[in-house]
Amino acid sequence: MSAIFNDIVKNISSIITFDSSQSAPSEGAPFGEGAKKALDYFLALAEHLGFETVNYDGYAGEASFGKGEEFAVLAHLDVVPAGGGWTHDPFGGEIDYERGRIWGRGAMDDKGPAIIALFAMKALADEGFKPRRKIKLIVGCNEENGWECIEYYKTHAHMPDEGFSPDADFPVIYAEKGILHIKLTFPVNGDYSSLKGGERANMVCDYCEAEAPMKSDFVQTESLEYRDGKIISHGKSAHGSTPEHGVNAIPPVLSYLGLADEITLPLLSVADKLCSFEDETGKLTFSPNVIKGGDGFVEIVCDIRYPATAKKEDVLKVIEDGGIKYDILHEQSPLFNEKDGNLVKTLCEVYNEVTGKNAVPVAIGGGTYARALKNGAAFGPEEEGDENTVHQANEYISFEKIQTCFKIYKLALKKLTC
Repeated sequence: MSAIFNDIVKNISSIITFDSSQSAPSEGAPFGEGAKKALDYFLALAEHLGFETVNYDGYAGEASFGKGEEFAVLAHLDVVPAGGGWTHDPFGGEIDYERGRIWGRGAMDDKGPAIIALFAMKALADEGFKPRRKIKLIVGCNEENGWECIEYYKTHAHMPDEGFSPDADFPVIYAEKGILHIKLTFPVNGDYSSLKGGERANMVCDYCEAEAPMKSDFVQTESLEYRDGKIISHGKSAHGSTPEHGVNAIPPVLSYLGLADEITLPLLSVADKLCSFEDETGKLTFSPNVIKGGDGFVEIVCDIRYPATAKKEDVLKVIEDGGIKYDILHEQSPLFNEKDGNLVKTLCEVYNEVTGKNAVPVAIGGGTYARALKNGAAFGPEEEGDENTVHQANEYISFEKIQTCFKIYKLALKKLTC
């Protein structure tokens, strides 16, 4: 193994140890101490490698290389909560030399790719490459929960017009669906004293519980149990853009509480109509991921990813026609680039050159920092055939993936800034 590969592995492992999921803010740490520590670590590493760095008050940071017209690499250091079901310490940064993996939350999304991109810049600098554009590797700390980091950066620094985000799929993403996080409110008369489940709008709910009387005909299953006065449902987490990869823990609890008519059926009716929205970027996805019940009401936060050519207003009209009260908590407009534009075309060519494949640009349901640019595209690290562990238990990045991404990002930066 080369020295630079060993450095990448060591630093991915180290930065994983900071739990940078959003927590209570403090001075200099707008998204919590864990995010601050991850940002401080990254910028100290970048400075040690010889790059100019700036810390934008804990919201975001940058490491720059070269001069001239700016080109962005946009990554993020915050992560979603660990969730349950892990057999490895989610913040242990375990290096598994036998299987060739680094385990931990953020390994693929997005700490691993951020570190790889940084060392790709370092390798180019060591080779004497002098870019004709200023490469700005910008790292945010609030990508998973609101993008305040990007908004802060835009008001305190200049955001380049063009660049890529190593936070999605290869060969290159030319389009991203629109995103809506909406809170649906249902008036109910349920026999329960508390109801809660889910941690983030963009994570499929893997745990839901309600304090409620035990039914005489209740039969415990592997995924549904009654313990200490609570009905508890266990699911499987997944990224909100791919709910089909998870198992949602909310429906079984609603069924147990007898809320099918008041909540489940209206939800299914709306979801069925919404899922008819489709274009070349795929079908609309609808995932109810966070639930909270109080006296006479239930609130459910849903993650909606709608096709890039669809209109947000048409999506909301379906919900309005279903008679459900809603509030928009977060939204991102779709991203749509021409497949034959220079950025997308070059990135795709780089991927094919390194891998020997003949892949074509694709669209995704996820939302990346590429939307923050006038001309941006998401670019790796996942590939078709990979085991998808993003936002799931036992997230990892393989040694092979590190080596492939390093070659790809190094070549892409060279071609796009020479």
